[in-house]
Amino acid sequence: MMIIMKANATPQQTEAVIAQIKEMGLAVHLSQGVEATIIGAIGETHNIPTERFESFDGVELVQRITQPYKLASRQFHPEDSLIPVDGFNVGGNEIAVIAGPCSVESRSQIIETAIAVKEAGACALRGGVFKPRTSPYAFQGLGEEGLELLAEAREKTGLPIVVEIMSQVQLDMMLKYVDVFQVGARNMQNFNLLRALGETRTPVLLKRGLSASVEELLMSAEYILAGGNQRVMLCERGIRTFETSTRNTTDINSIPVLKNLTHLPVILDPSHSTGHANYVAAVARAAIAAGADGIIVEVHPDPAKAVSDGKQSLKPEAFAAMVKQVGQIAQIMGRGVASVQGQYSPVKQGWA
Repeated sequence: MMIIMKANATPQQTEAVIAQIKEMGLAVHLSQGVEATIIGAIGETHNIPTERFESFDGVELVQRITQPYKLASRQFHPEDSLIPVDGFNVGGNEIAVIAGPCSVESRSQIIETAIAVKEAGACALRGGVFKPRTSPYAFQGLGEEGLELLAEAREKTGLPIVVEIMSQVQLDMMLKYVDVFQVGARNMQNFNLLRALGETRTPVLLKRGLSASVEELLMSAEYILAGGNQRVMLCERGIRTFETSTRNTTDINSIPVLKNLTHLPVILDPSHSTGHANYVAAVARAAIAAGADGIIVEVHPDPAKAVSDGKQSLKPEAFAAMVKQVGQIAQIMGRGVASVQGQYSPVKQGWA
């Protein structure tokens, strides 16, 4: 249930409504926007008549939220959410470009990649240390050693790090290192993990499942939001269809659909949605034109020798060219490309 307060409502009137919601055993979510203050009553509200709150002083309107996802709904939160990551925001007027290897393989590999993607215009570094592989015999990641290497790369470049978490048992260790938790497609409906992430205040990049609907993605986001963590970003990474010419099928429709249904930022992953490096730039451009708030791209200094996902990884020079193209599309859309503080100087061979 959504209670919209009058523009001239006093803090005392707002607190009275909140106290009543709590007295009824419901959770409260307060959204104070530029134009309106909205109080969300979260829980089983279908038996509660709207008149219960309409009589309160300062209340303008009481509405039921029709979607099953409440906190993620744009009906509840009309304004776009800005998700702060160390050094920039996701969801504003600037496009977030996240890049890095599928897997952290070695110190030289991750440091070289981090410097290259920062120089090309990335604002965050991605890298896997726990890998959900189809085969149990495939490379499973470096674990905490990989996190230490990512932390060193962050120290050298200033780029915040985005790392996939596979289980809540990894949470305590990863909290010491990670700036953004990525929830992979295979874990989109790992509800115990989502609940655990909801108890943190670390930003979460939630990827759409292989065969999940848009509503199922939003319901998974609701688990995190309901736990109190409002820093959630959604990621379209392609879905499984009958088509075999690409690894997955990019559901470009999902970007405007999600932007209409939810206030949460929407990122697109052109690497996993295509599975081919040759197609990544084209889909990245399409994502920005469709209204995405950012992209997450796999980059490797030598894709032919990558231990995972080399086929879809861009070389640094190809990534740099793609970022320029994305910037041009963003400019046409009246947007820019986000950056973090600190600029690479080829002359000084270092970061200012």
